[in-house]
Amino acid sequence: MKVDRTVTTIIDPQLCTGCGMCIEVCPSETITLEHRKAVVSGAESLNCGHCAAICPAGAITVAGIDPSMSAFRTFQENTEWIPHGQNDTAALVNLMRSRRSCRNFMNSPVPQDILEDLVKIGITAPSGSNCQMWTFTILPNQESVNMLGERIGAFFRKLNSMANKRWLRNLMKIIGRPELHDYYHNHYESIERGLSEWESGGRDLLFHGAAAAIIVSSNKQASCPAEDALLATQNILLAAHSMGLGTCLIGFAIAAMRRDGTIQQMLRLPADETPYAVIALGYPREEYQLVTGRKRATIRYVETDGPSLL
Repeated sequence: MKVDRTVTTIIDPQLCTGCGMCIEVCPSETITLEHRKAVVSGAESLNCGHCAAICPAGAITVAGIDPSMSAFRTFQENTEWIPHGQNDTAALVNLMRSRRSCRNFMNSPVPQDILEDLVKIGITAPSGSNCQMWTFTILPNQESVNMLGERIGAFFRKLNSMANKRWLRNLMKIIGRPELHDYYHNHYESIERGLSEWESGGRDLLFHGAAAAIIVSSNKQASCPAEDALLATQNILLAAHSMGLGTCLIGFAIAAMRRDGTIQQMLRLPADETPYAVIALGYPREEYQLVTGRKRATIRYVETDGPSLL
């Protein structure tokens, strides 16, 4: 899939005042000023909408932008742009710190409108070269989530069977492939316990009884496929918390999907897409009292007094 750079910018000459602000913010040099009016002159466009967003006269539209992807059903959006430095930073940080991974869900369905609004919120994230080549696969009910859980469980049953063979672990390590050896020492025991719980009808230690899930993928032709998908994922996580939902990223699901192509086929993911996040969703049975901190981060400063670091 080739990135679509078709120019869809339309400028109304009757409304254009010739201020040139659209030209300053256009990353593709799609617009120029002629006879004191902005005109479309470039052969390519990112279709990012910068020009339309900055135009004080409302003279510009970008047809490549789908208005339905900003039509939210579960809340009324404020479409006014927030100037830099004029948002409530404390409230934003409080939301970020309040979101926690949820592993205790109520047995209540998540409405489809909320799931679709979460995707629309997800795609407000930035993407490399504005490719927006992400995809979102929604599992709208617990039955669908359990179906995926069964397939992931089958993958790990096979992997645990292999990892339980000491001779195979050691052989793989000797030939320079220690992954199976490391998996055995880091994950085998917890996976075995989880599989046993699942098969005996006990706790679901993979999806934790989530009522729905969203799989965030990206086309391999995107400029930054992993970054795009994960930025959209963070948007979804924060928005879900604000909507009253709990979320949990299921890393073991991604590990299985990457190694077992039949799981992607079951989910109808094309071969040119890579999944980067599986988000378990549902109404939480958890209520915390305080936010907590994080481990110490590594922070580096790189400075130079001269013109170059080289």
